[in-house]
Order: sequence, then structure tokens, then C-alpha cells
Amino acid sequence: MTAVEDPGLAFLAALVGGYLIGSIPFGLILTQAAGLGDIRAIGSGNIGATNVLRTGRKGLAAATLLLDGLKGALSVLLLRWLAGDQDLVAGTAAVLGHTFPVWLGFRGGKGVATGLGVYLAAMWPVGLGCCAVWLAAAKLTRRSSAAALTAVAAAPLLALLLVDGEHALLALLVGVLIFWRHEGNIRRLLAGTEPRIGEKG
Repeated sequence: MTAVEDPGLAFLAALVGGYLIGSIPFGLILTQAAGLGDIRAIGSGNIGATNVLRTGRKGLAAATLLLDGLKGALSVLLLRWLAGDQDLVAGTAAVLGHTFPVWLGFRGGKGVATGLGVYLAAMWPVGLGCCAVWLAAAKLTRRSSAAALTAVAAAPLLALLLVDGEHALLALLVGVLIFWRHEGNIRRLLAGTEPRIGEKG
């Protein structure tokens, strides 16, 4: 039994609920609460944990990473209880909300932490696999964006091998959003100008 029995309403609840949860801009909220001003005026202007780290406040960056991941997981878990088997819709909507939040003029983060939270809640073996890939790529490249893109690219294959085709589609949809938001990072990686982890830029 789920709280929403009608399939159409369940889909709508997953879509809207996932988007609204995902659109909470924790990076902006935390940096403003800490008296650092608007994170969008710092570094890359992004509201995610990597840019928060450029303020020099590692604790705030860690908190942003954790909360952005938790909102992705919460979107999947809460809406699974509320609307049934809507992992694909709720998870994709959460990343969409993070990357294009209505509250910030549709200019949000890049979706990596939120996407990882979605992976961990919807298909935990894939989430753990992505964490391992991210750590290995980060150690090798020393660039957060390269590590994130490598992990995201691995997610659909991991989902296909470890879970099923439906969850592989979820990973693919989330991955497309994340790659889209990393267009500038991809250009800088190809040009060799992407900042290393912890560098300002």
C-alpha cells in the first residue's frame, strides 16, 4: 500500500516532490548562514560543495556535500513510500531540481552529490561503486570534475550489471543532466585549464 494509489497522481507526486526536494540550495543557505555572502559570487559561482570548498571552509563544503546527497536519497525514499515504485521519476526530478531550481532563476548546481544520493537510495551497490570510481579518479587526476564525470559515466554500466535495465535508464538520465551541467568543465579539462581540487578558480 502506498499513500497515493492513482498511477497518474503517483507520477505527478514523484515528479513535483522530487523536484522540490532537489531544489533546496544547501550550498547557498549554509554559506549565507556562515556570513560568507552569496556563494554564487565566489569562485565558479556554483552552489555545490566543490565551490563551497573554495571559500576555505572545509566543514561547510562537507556539510553541503552531505546535505545535497541526502536530498537526493530522501527524494527516492520518501516518494517510494508515498507514490510506490517511482525511483526513476523521483530520482531524475531531484537532480533536475538541484541543477535548475526555480528559486534561483533555474541556475543551480551540477548535480553530482544529489545524483550520488539518488544512486545510493535507488540502487546502493551502484552508489557504492560510483564512490569507489570517484575516489580512484580523484586520486589519479586531482580534478573533482574529472572524477565526477568518470563516476557518472560508469553508473549506467554498473546499474545494468548489478541491478536491471530500468535502473540503468535512471543512471543514464541522471548522467545526461550532470554531463550537461559540466559543459564548461569538460571544455577546461580538454584545454588543460581545469583547477585541481582545492584550488580557486
